[in-house]
Amino acid sequence: MTVDLSGKYALVTGASRGIGAAVAKGLAAAGAHVILLARTQSGLEEVDDVIRASGGQATLMPMDLRRLEKIDLLGPSILERFGALDILVGNAGMLGGLTPAHQIDPKEWQKIMFVNFMANQRLVRTLDPLLRASENGRVVFTTAGQYAVDGLAYWGGYMASKAALNVFAKTYALETRRTNMKVNLIYPGATDTALLREAFPGDIKMAMKKPEDLVEDYLGLVSDGCEKHGELIQL
Repeated sequence: MTVDLSGKYALVTGASRGIGAAVAKGLAAAGAHVILLARTQSGLEEVDDVIRASGGQATLMPMDLRRLEKIDLLGPSILERFGALDILVGNAGMLGGLTPAHQIDPKEWQKIMFVNFMANQRLVRTLDPLLRASENGRVVFTTAGQYAVDGLAYWGGYMASKAALNVFAKTYALETRRTNMKVNLIYPGATDTALLREAFPGDIKMAMKKPEDLVEDYLGLVSDGCEKHGELIQL
């Protein structure tokens, strides 16, 4: 699939490694100027080096998404610097450890909810005017699948945060259905990422995708031709 994103600006969270890094590189290869957001400066620099070596454009934006007040400044900052934003890929996430529900530490619970859910709500709050002003605004959130509905033992914090994200994103999609925006969720399934290896620190025997295997699916959802809206796509 060929997707032309020339002239578009895209923000990717969790862009220093894994799925976020792969998607950021894919967006840049398709012509977008990619704003790379993550906590790890060194990781962002590595992704930036690859993008620029391939002739792409990127801007580094180191940020801890748990600092919600910092997120509020993103919209005005992007407007002042670039004048536009066309694509948001909310990919950053944290596992928070596998713990029985009754033993989840309150501080750890707060971190999980901040990164996986509340940060995405604040991103939408600050970036919505820019996305609505775009000719074809696109929003994609990386989430979990049916387990975020049914629950999964010991994954309470992670799945609860993703369940909240799913409902929030679908609500946002309903509220933007009369615009040119498209808002969707994507569940990658088992993918070889740091988060999955944190959950399964031993030898992982299940079949896993590589982050690069998912890029075409993300590009399809941010393309001008995307017709999906308010959907949770499970890969």
